Amino acid sequence: MNFLWRLFLFVVLPLVLAAAAAVGSAYYWAHGAVALPAPTVDVLVPPGATASTISRLLSQSGVELNPRFFSWLARFGHFDTKLKAGGYQVVQGDTPWTILRRMAMGDMTQRQLTLVEGWNLRQIRAALAQHSDIRHTLDQITDAQLAERLGVNSQYVEGLFFPDTYIFPIGTTDLEILQRAYRAQQQILDKAWEQRAADVPIASPYEALVLASLIEKETGSPSDRARIAGVFANRLRAGMLLQTDPTVIYGMGEAYEGKIRKRDLQADTPWNTYTRMGLPPSPIASVGRASLAAALQPEKHGYYYFVSRGDGTSVFATTLAEHNKNVSTYILGRKP
Repeated sequence: MNFLWRLFLFVVLPLVLAAAAAVGSAYYWAHGAVALPAPTVDVLVPPGATASTISRLLSQSGVELNPRFFSWLARFGHFDTKLKAGGYQVVQGDTPWTILRRMAMGDMTQRQLTLVEGWNLRQIRAALAQHSDIRHTLDQITDAQLAERLGVNSQYVEGLFFPDTYIFPIGTTDLEILQRAYRAQQQILDKAWEQRAADVPIASPYEALVLASLIEKETGSPSDRARIAGVFANRLRAGMLLQTDPTVIYGMGEAYEGKIRKRDLQADTPWNTYTRMGLPPSPIASVGRASLAAALQPEKHGYYYFVSRGDGTSVFATTLAEHNKNVSTYILGRKP
């Protein structure tokens, strides 16, 4: 009996106490807040990452935790086969358990990017490239290669991305965001085309997108959109040149320095509507719903000319003589 008591006292009991202490320590570690170098830490979990890989990524980001314990916790908590790739945020008060649970549930951190109405593709690419939470895959990709990746049967991708605010998890690629914007634009364009006026002088949804981009760049006043669309519609029906400055600027590309000269108006490019009849070969900017609706439901009137007042609105004219007076007043600053 004394032997059994001594065995229990000096062998079994220490083992039980040691095991209990280990379990208690493990529980305390698993549910204790990790130390962070900042209030929040973002981490991008790549596809196929194991708990060991994730622990290394967290450690590299300054999150203090024991990689071996983290891997064991993932295994014994049955998280190791459920960890999902994506962007996550570790915040003050998070524990190893909450971090693993968040990644197993796919509770990813959301970010956003706004594509602005009237932006051209160069501006959209720049916004994507400057966003630190987007995974960049298009830096060396040409517009033609981008069209191929999108499945677009066209040499132009300008204007095909709907301007909106896109919410996404950290680590989303720039291509994925453009794919979403492209699909959104196609859906909106198809719906708008179905609601077009019967006598609108354009032959396809793509032409509607091109015309809408001219309207988008010509006015900052919502009340003028349909009226400007009506001017373009009247000119198209009459076989007149559209003569809109934004197409000249677009055709100049990076050579544009903020001012159009007479020689720029005369320099022929595929987009110069002073030298070429009809619509340009592609949109010149991204298009919002309002400009697209105006292009397909233009105001009916007798105007063939308009000029900016300088405050975002335009003044309209029926004859060239009247238009020249408006140019003299609002562009040249001469009193009538």
